[in-house]
Amino acid sequence: MMDNMGAAIFDLPWVAGAVRLFHLFGWALFAVGMVVAVFDTAIEAQSGKANPRTTALNILKGFFATSLFTTVPLALYRFAITLQTTFLGELTAIMVGGQSLGIDEQSINVLEGTFRLYADVNLRLFNLLALIAFGFCVVKVFFCNLKRGGIMLIQIAVGSLYLFSVPRGYSDGFWGWARQIAALCLTAFMQTTLLFLGLLTFPNHMLLGLGIMLSAVEVPRIAQQFGLDTSTKFNISSVVHATNSAMNVSRLMFRR
Repeated sequence: MMDNMGAAIFDLPWVAGAVRLFHLFGWALFAVGMVVAVFDTAIEAQSGKANPRTTALNILKGFFATSLFTTVPLALYRFAITLQTTFLGELTAIMVGGQSLGIDEQSINVLEGTFRLYADVNLRLFNLLALIAFGFCVVKVFFCNLKRGGIMLIQIAVGSLYLFSVPRGYSDGFWGWARQIAALCLTAFMQTTLLFLGLLTFPNHMLLGLGIMLSAVEVPRIAQQFGLDTSTKFNISSVVHATNSAMNVSRLMFRR
């Protein structure tokens, strides 16, 4: 259930209404940006530096970005969850010898076989520390998956802010936002996968299993080192530049 919790919030009607609001807001910013791009081209045409083909291509890019920025991220996120479920199901079949045993049933069997205490079993310090580390990994990944749907909603809201700049040719911020979406989907796939791989390894190789599960917590930090940041940031300099450009165009229009 951990991964499905993040995607399930987009099935709620009020969350769908919020996504629709951001979608309309993105279209409004795209329309304003397109008008500003046309005025920029007209101003540059007076000095012979205008390139109508580039302007038309930027407007076309902005149109596709505005049409897809609320649907493609959700589709990629659901695809990552579906792919992960299929992959973990195949791993479970390999472990149990091809039997039709679900992921939840296999997880319960592993946990019961590892942490169930009997009357003649002495609880050692190592087992206690392993149980604490195991609980930390599960709780950490649980809360990461629980808030990931809200992070995706924030990413969609932030993505609408870039649609003013894309028709004008300033698309670096939007591509950075697209990398954040890819990082979020990658994290959703890798974290639970590593947690389950560690769970399968834990009964026979406890330390190796703990190492795999602890690595699941580090997935966002490692992805950030390679340019796949999952935080909700936007390039404020691009927004300021776009605002100043719009003000300059307005001044030129009023002067004439």
